[in-house]
Amino acid sequence: MKNVIPTSLFCALLSTTAIAQTSTTAPTPSPTAPADANAPLPGANSFTEGQAKSRLEANGYTNVGALKKDDNGVWKGPATHSGAQVTVSVDYRGNITRN
Repeated sequence: MKNVIPTSLFCALLSTTAIAQTSTTAPTPSPTAPADANAPLPGANSFTEGQAKSRLEANGYTNVGALKKDDNGVWKGPATHSGAQVTVSVDYRGNITRN
């Protein structure tokens, strides 16, 4: 019986620390969300080339060419938007910018 109270207190404390933890991952951006003001942002990009291409296409870009990830983790490449050939970037948060 002496061990029940300390064990209960330990379990209660352990469960409250699990609740207090917060996520450190970036939020999943909306497919058509506007870019952050300072985009493209450097960071470890977890998008594959195909995912970056799909994000561009969901935002009205066509003829997306080969994308290359630069030293800052930003996918860059050619695409067409509104009939104009542009160079685009997709950062780790999914921000799309034209270069």
